[in-house]
Amino acid sequence: MEVVTKITNVEFGKMINAAASALQDNAEKINKLNVFPVPDGDTGTNMTLSMASGAEYERDEVDTRLGALAKATSKGLLMGARGNSGVILSQIFRGFATAVKDEDVLTSRTFANGLMGGAETAYKAVMKPTEGTILTVIREAATAANNTAKESEDVVMVAKAAYDAAEVALASTPDLLPVLKEVGVVDSGGQGLVIVLEAFYGVLSGQEINHDTVDNAGLEAMIKEMHNTGVQGELNPESIKYGYCTEMMVDLGVGTTYDTDFDYDTFYAYLAELGDSLLVINDDEVVKVHVHTEHPGKVFEWGLKFGALRKTKVDNMRNQQAEASKEAETAKKNEQSVQIERAIIAIATGTGVQNLFQSSGANIIIDATQAPSTADIVEAIQKSGAKEVIIMPNDSNIFMAAEQAKDMVDVPVEIIKTRTIPQGLTALLVGYNPDADLTTNATTMTEAMGNVKSGSVTTSVRDTTMKGLTIHSGDAIGIFDGDIVVSEPDANILEAAEALLKKMLTEEDEMVTIIYGADGDEKLANQLSEVVADLDDDIDVDIQKGDQPIYPIYIAVE
Repeated sequence: MEVVTKITNVEFGKMINAAASALQDNAEKINKLNVFPVPDGDTGTNMTLSMASGAEYERDEVDTRLGALAKATSKGLLMGARGNSGVILSQIFRGFATAVKDEDVLTSRTFANGLMGGAETAYKAVMKPTEGTILTVIREAATAANNTAKESEDVVMVAKAAYDAAEVALASTPDLLPVLKEVGVVDSGGQGLVIVLEAFYGVLSGQEINHDTVDNAGLEAMIKEMHNTGVQGELNPESIKYGYCTEMMVDLGVGTTYDTDFDYDTFYAYLAELGDSLLVINDDEVVKVHVHTEHPGKVFEWGLKFGALRKTKVDNMRNQQAEASKEAETAKKNEQSVQIERAIIAIATGTGVQNLFQSSGANIIIDATQAPSTADIVEAIQKSGAKEVIIMPNDSNIFMAAEQAKDMVDVPVEIIKTRTIPQGLTALLVGYNPDADLTTNATTMTEAMGNVKSGSVTTSVRDTTMKGLTIHSGDAIGIFDGDIVVSEPDANILEAAEALLKKMLTEEDEMVTIIYGADGDEKLANQLSEVVADLDDDIDVDIQKGDQPIYPIYIAVE
């Protein structure tokens, strides 16, 4: 077998895009590894969108030196990072980019150095590193790569060593993190990293990378993310280099115009010459393309050589941007000319919940239907025009993206580490004082959120056991301050919520707030209010409409 001694810009681009595509193909598999058997496991989705942003920046980088391409990938991942898994992935590539910043190509030695740099930076990014996570996987992969590079000049061998070690490390995560063993899963972030390293090895070894299906929904999410971080930032339509957003789906090997068998590299290379923001995903029967170009016709003609066009779409981005510019200018004229002193940013989902935060004093709401990226939070801070900012993530999975955003802006920012919606609302209502300074508010809001007990009810998506509690798929489960403490069969939300209330309430409690979601209703909330009265008629009950997805009921006890 021929020894491959270097990774050029061509191979690196294929590696990054293959990793993005592989994560997309496996996003749902990764999501299902969520420790909690709840339907909001999104590690796979977050890693997919984070990597897609990195791949976009890599494709758009004009400097073909490896150091520059790695830096572009790192920047894309940083801006697109969603959830803690996406942030840690961005830190791995940040360390990789720093280690190879002066390289024109990568050798086995410098490739291994990049992985070692990635592991070091990722560990430093986490305040209290936990073994049995993605951190363990990158450390073991980097160590194996480093040891192999001492003996071999073959980058393929280094990539294989990293991938093999990552798989072994992933399999060990349940032994290092007891909760993983208890519920019978490996670490989801670690699984995502194994998929990235597998894609790297597949490209370098010349193996065919198979994708089970073309996931159009996932692709559309990636394309939306591209546009959010790309052309929409250009308010001058004339500054758009490639003006037509062009998409096509081709049924391969059929039709009257078909005269060329599909080869991914050949197909991709021609389209890469026609524009940027190129995304090509295929299986054995169909290929889906997204590209920004000046020549949509050439894109379609190219597709016709390989099969029959099933679907085409062209949008004139210059026209779209001209309209956006008009709207932006109008909005700007309507803005207050006086800079506000302080912005309070709440991250939440559900119209009712968002309204509760606004009525409680938050002046900016970031929708959390999909975990916001670093860039989303940075944009909210910058658009606020405030001299200082308070952020309430209301979800521990958003903490790291918020921290990254804080480091990227030039105004003081305090992050109140609220893990739940009840904590966020209590921190704002009880702990916030508009006349106090930023640091004092951070202290009082953090103290206030510690005085509320948070509960929620949802439906389990798989069988598992947690802390001795047997849970079946379809059970209604009650979560109390981060632990599943109730499981009721047949998705009986009322019984689960009643059992949860009994575990949450004590004699010292004075107030219960019930927030019903999109899958709940006021009748259910009133029934729970009666349960509270039966338990202790001295406790006041407040019912609010939250409209939140996934969780029919939120409960706050104070």
